[in-house]
Amino acid sequence: MTVQSAFQQEEKRMDDVLQHIGNQLGAIGPRYTGDDFTEQMLDLQREQRKQRLEVALREPYFGRLDFQESAQAAPSPLYIGKAGVAHEATNELLVIDWRAPAASLYYAFSGGEAPVAYDSPEGEIEGIVHLKRNLMVRQSKLERIVDSYVRGQADETVTDEFLLYRLGESKDNKLRDIVSTIQQEQDLIIRMDKNKAVFIQGVAGSGKTTVALHRLAFLLYRYAGRIRADRMVIFAPNRMFLDYISGVLPELGVGDIIGTTYTEWALDQLQHTVKLDETFDAMDYWFEQSRTAAELEHASGRLKGSPSFKQAIDGKLADMEDKLLPAASLELMDGFVLQPSMMKEWLAVDLKDEPIMRRRERLVSRIKRWFESEWKARRYTDSKLKSKANAKVSAYSKKIAAFTAPQLYTAVLQDADAAQSLPAKDRAATIKRLKSGLVQSEDLAALVYIHLRLNGSEHPMYDHIVIDEAQDYSPLQLESLKLRQSQPSMTVLGDLQQGIHGYAGIHSWKELTDLFPAEDNGYFELDRSYRSTMEIIDFANVVLGSMGAGVKPAVPVFRSGEPVEVEAADTEEERLKQAVDTVRNWQREGTYKTIAVLGRTANACAILAQRLAQEGIEASLVERKQPAYGGGLTVVPVYLAKGLEFDAVLIADADAASYSIYDAKLLYVGCTRALHKLALLHCGPLTALL
Repeated sequence: MTVQSAFQQEEKRMDDVLQHIGNQLGAIGPRYTGDDFTEQMLDLQREQRKQRLEVALREPYFGRLDFQESAQAAPSPLYIGKAGVAHEATNELLVIDWRAPAASLYYAFSGGEAPVAYDSPEGEIEGIVHLKRNLMVRQSKLERIVDSYVRGQADETVTDEFLLYRLGESKDNKLRDIVSTIQQEQDLIIRMDKNKAVFIQGVAGSGKTTVALHRLAFLLYRYAGRIRADRMVIFAPNRMFLDYISGVLPELGVGDIIGTTYTEWALDQLQHTVKLDETFDAMDYWFEQSRTAAELEHASGRLKGSPSFKQAIDGKLADMEDKLLPAASLELMDGFVLQPSMMKEWLAVDLKDEPIMRRRERLVSRIKRWFESEWKARRYTDSKLKSKANAKVSAYSKKIAAFTAPQLYTAVLQDADAAQSLPAKDRAATIKRLKSGLVQSEDLAALVYIHLRLNGSEHPMYDHIVIDEAQDYSPLQLESLKLRQSQPSMTVLGDLQQGIHGYAGIHSWKELTDLFPAEDNGYFELDRSYRSTMEIIDFANVVLGSMGAGVKPAVPVFRSGEPVEVEAADTEEERLKQAVDTVRNWQREGTYKTIAVLGRTANACAILAQRLAQEGIEASLVERKQPAYGGGLTVVPVYLAKGLEFDAVLIADADAASYSIYDAKLLYVGCTRALHKLALLHCGPLTALL
């Protein structure tokens, strides 16, 4: 069959499927607006189905796999899409959901004539693949087909053609789903069992964030009825990043998943009993100038998030729990006594699984119930005597220790032995802030961990947690999140080579994986970069050449582009002029939808943005608390660009004064934001990293 006839055949088939989708959409009818609860629930289900069908109408499917089961005489074509679609009359599957077991073959199969198999609810299904075809559909129109495998044909030169075609497209201001180009190693992670802490070390551009989002969609499909979207949460580095990824899950038919930052979440867990100290911004402090490795290693944020600091907290909690009960018995009158041994038995047996302060509350209630029961059993009737006894019960109850998280955290900091790793000056400053109800971000993990150990949470446990940019998390942050799950179910992703928050984050994944039993976690490395051209990745790898971060360097997909440009300027004025000229030339070419000018600091970016404005070039300046990224031309500090990607990137100050040898990860982040074009300017000596 010729390519043209195959295309025409696929067009005809797609038109037929679109007709069925249109018929089903038309049959859904208007929204229900009444007050009947049952009808409201049915209307919600219809609306969700409508949204899935609308996605399918735009792009009914993206792949075809002709699979012949061992027991069958001929192959059957399986069409794979973002949502399953069945014939409205016969219920025959016209499109298979990408998360279905059979669809896993589409991602796992990479060629060859040997039999293959997939696991289904009925058991293992074995057979052979005759055809694997990629289909590009935009707005209900078939634009392109690429056969990546045809049984009996030895030519495999087109294996990655469809992937390269998709990678070569320009980007807008939102992350896109990768459901049509999921690679085998990514699919393996997406389909991992729920009850695991899955750790992903992924180089820049490896798709780790998108893999995590697709994993959420898969888990909701695989464990339908057992987990809920509103009990899943995504932790992102900032609000702008949450906005950037906001389109992926709805396109996959998933809604209601919580998106937040650790800081916002922590303050909410603490019921806003403390406020963030606005006079100090850790990011501004650490990024407005270069810092040495020693400074980063001994930063208070890193020390306060360490396992040894958690041990100090656990020790103080255990000590408090041991001293929860007064040593004396509760004596109400002669022969009417409650011994501490009885109360200890209640705590150890009846209340052992409760958080500490809940155990205290229930113990107080139990003492009162004991008193009422004993009073009734003894048939006492003197009301004055009972009033005096009640007063003694109340006075005794007040002697049972009660702590808030800030109080116990203060006690930890006041104990020089417990907090021995922290300098006395830092401990004193933290205690002073706590007395005013203020905290810095580095204190939140300890406070939340203590609060949850003391009080538990009023909210349901999370079914699944995603942590993005996890290399910037401390072990204590993860420990606090673990307390919101009855069993581990996490997707933890990041890149040690992009660990620019060294003042708070980790140096090795072992710092986090060791928090879980070996049987409860899985570790994966994604070293292929699908974002940038070979020239950009090779250039970025040079930056990290001498670091030895303990992980593999990025391996680019075979997608060649323009060489990376490095230009020198004799003066600061000339550097600004070159930056303006570069941006203007790129805009004139019309090739790039998104362009970023990266500066080392927020102040440097403000100067760049002002100069562009003076030259009549409209650019948006990204600042620390910005809620959204709007695309187009953007000026952004390099440390806020992490997680984003742009068609073209200009690093405007790649000189030795801006990037010392300690800033390799920061410059690497800047370089790997570029998909197709990267240029660097420097005034004075070029950074030694290059």
